[in-house]
Amino acid sequence: MGTWDTGPFGNDTAADWARDLDAAAWHERADLVRAVLVRTVGIRDYLEAPEGELAVAAAGLVAAQCPGGEPVSPVFGPDEPLPVLPTDLRRPAAEALDRVLADDSELPCALGGCARRHRVACVPRPPPRRADRRGRRSGRRGRRRAGPGVIGSRGRVGDG
Repeated sequence: MGTWDTGPFGNDTAADWARDLDAAAWHERADLVRAVLVRTVGIRDYLEAPEGELAVAAAGLVAAQCPGGEPVSPVFGPDEPLPVLPTDLRRPAAEALDRVLADDSELPCALGGCARRHRVACVPRPPPRRADRRGRRSGRRGRRRAGPGVIGSRGRVGDG
């Protein structure tokens, strides 16, 4: 049948993998998710649809457990509950989704919207910094004003 939905498990490849997850022991499920993500990130050649579909499904499971993440469809996703996935899977999930969205991937159009939503849930972008009254960005680190008699970063006494 191929693909029937735009969600992470709306295709044969991901639906079959959901059954593999259901058949795996409870303590092995996070390792199966990690294996798919790491394998996808490591592919340097053209990313074929089946590998990309698995990556979107695995990242969808990770994103579903992130703040603001969309729940995985109970119809097409795994029937059995997953353990709480380690938070260190968020970065590989985001990297795998970036790989799916790259130009040398077969899937950026087919599952692009789904992949982008999950990418944001896995690693949200930091809020933009606001400018202060002088037009400088706030939140800069590592820069302190030097006191009188101290040579600052510009080589002058008292400058910061």
